[in-house]
Amino acid sequence: TNVGSVCYILLHYSLLVAYIARAGNLCASALSLPPVAGLALFTALLGGTIYATTPRQMDKINGVLCGGVVVTFALLLVFASGSVKVENLNQSNWSAVPDSIPVIALAFVYHNIVPVITTSLEGDLAKVRKAILLGTGIPLMMFLAWDAVILGQIPPGTPFGDPLALLRETDPLVGPLIEVFSLLAISTSFIGFVLGLTEFISDLLKMPVNAKARIPYIATLAPPLILAILFPDIFFKALDFAGVFGVLVLFGIIPGAMAWNNRYSDVRGALSSVRDEVPGGKISLAFIIGSASFIIISDIFDRLSGAL
Repeated sequence: TNVGSVCYILLHYSLLVAYIARAGNLCASALSLPPVAGLALFTALLGGTIYATTPRQMDKINGVLCGGVVVTFALLLVFASGSVKVENLNQSNWSAVPDSIPVIALAFVYHNIVPVITTSLEGDLAKVRKAILLGTGIPLMMFLAWDAVILGQIPPGTPFGDPLALLRETDPLVGPLIEVFSLLAISTSFIGFVLGLTEFISDLLKMPVNAKARIPYIATLAPPLILAILFPDIFFKALDFAGVFGVLVLFGIIPGAMAWNNRYSDVRGALSSVRDEVPGGKISLAFIIGSASFIIISDIFDRLSGAL
């Protein structure tokens, strides 16, 4: 329990630091503000909105932001797809797969807001499943379309640089669209992680979850804001740390180990009557735990070898 709690908090802080650092810089650039002012403005404005609104109001605001994400994303695809060549999509680099797994895992992290979704949908299992499937399927389609647009513009053998710089070269309107899309996308993710962490801290402090107490919100927003101010270039490092250690431990190793213990220990306890939802028995659980552990260990060795 303690390990899970620490991983949960570290994951959320890592991602919130990354979101505040990037969105704050976007705000500062758009409004010609000092970087620190941009970081504080984004955190105060969106964090304050989350604190001041009801869950129903926040759902509507988040819905508008998600709509903005879809619209700007569609426009980006329209402007950028003109330079795509289908033959460029035939190239592959399987050696890059291990390094991409933490990014993929991080991109599809929604597990932390499942309790919030369950509460909002009043425990309706069918609606919760539908929300999870749609919430995973729609981003998957967007990621595939985004990757196709990027990779379809790179001829085989060409050194790969910054994908955003590549997109900006396709049309003058793409640059501003990227900034707006990035800010909207970060904002929607920021909302989900703030809600998840404030609820977790409220539960940890044995405070009413829906009481809108100040302490959980201050504890959620202040540390990542301070870190983003102290380390303004931390965006990618924070995402890398969250993907490798936070996501793979919290949503890879720990769930697999919990399921293993519940299924195969001598005393199954309160969950003895719960049906096993994940097929494959010990093989599937061992694969989940082993894969996550292998990626983490490999990353640690890479970091150590790079430091020596």
